[in-house]
Amino acid sequence: MDIRVQCYAGYCGEQEPHRFYLGQRPVEVLEIIDRWLAPERRYFKVQGDDAGIYILRHDADSGRWEMTLFDGGCRAPTGIFSGRG
Repeated sequence: MDIRVQCYAGYCGEQEPHRFYLGQRPVEVLEIIDRWLAPERRYFKVQGDDAGIYILRHDADSGRWEMTLFDGGCRAPTGIFSGRG
């Protein structure tokens, strides 16, 4: 699924996703959980402000962004205290 992404210069000046849009709905990136490189593509595993976990893929040549995975976060409680709330 193609998406529109707003970025900022993150670690070492590399562009990182800050916000992306699912249709017209904005999703703020609360945390970049992981990132990795593949030939000609960069991947970001992020947590959105809607509690979803997303994998976003950026094609460096075309500038195109895609959402390749979404997890809505329906899980049983772990019992681990996050320190928030």
